[in-house]
Amino acid sequence: MNGELKAGLLLTLLIVLMVLTSFFLRDYNAMDSGLRFAPPGSAHILGTDNFGRDVLLRIIAGSRYTIVLALCTVAGSAALGSILGLFAGYSGGIRDEIIMRLMDAVSSFPGILFALVMVALMDNSQFTLFIALMILFVPSFTRIMRSGALQYKNTDFILAERLLGANHARIIFIHILPNLSHSLLSAAALGLSNAILAEAAMSYLGLGIQPPLPGWGRMLSESQNFLFNAPWCALAPGLFIMLTVIAFHCLGDGLRRWFGE
Repeated sequence: MNGELKAGLLLTLLIVLMVLTSFFLRDYNAMDSGLRFAPPGSAHILGTDNFGRDVLLRIIAGSRYTIVLALCTVAGSAALGSILGLFAGYSGGIRDEIIMRLMDAVSSFPGILFALVMVALMDNSQFTLFIALMILFVPSFTRIMRSGALQYKNTDFILAERLLGANHARIIFIHILPNLSHSLLSAAALGLSNAILAEAAMSYLGLGIQPPLPGWGRMLSESQNFLFNAPWCALAPGLFIMLTVIAFHCLGDGLRRWFGE
């Protein structure tokens, strides 16, 4: 196991523990006007914000919304992208062309503009942000799985399955997909780092996670007005976003090297 993978696994484990802890927090929105903008100290490790709320507690609570939303986004886009990519690569011909040109069209659409359109058509909620990000992440998984399907569909063991009378669905999901699981796993880990950044950027712009829920991007947006007199309010969520992105990036790159890709 390489060092990058070990670092990624360690940081990811700490993030998972933080997310699990967030489900047991109940007072992260507790306000105390007498403690407004209290600097980091023993009582409040990362200080307090403009409402006297503990920044560390809000960051831990916010991990439940930021990271879980990113996980759901990657899981949904990986599932849909895998189906489309396997079908396109295995079928070939006009079906392949239609699916891949559609993926090119989705990739060329600006992410923020697409999210704004989704909010206009639906509503400003976590579900809308999830749908928008999932659609934007589908093309990358589709291309990965299509490439794998093209690699395996004419191999000897697949031809043998065809001669034995196996149907297309069995060949795709029982024989081709398991051989691509390592590529899908490493791509999903890297996708999580991108999803965290995308969710934070959208929440910073006011899309998705809404107050009083403490999403990390939302915390950055709320603290920008008092960046100079209470910098810890912005630096703390920014630091956790950076560490989370690094964790999943190391995990994805480490898995890719471990699998020899």
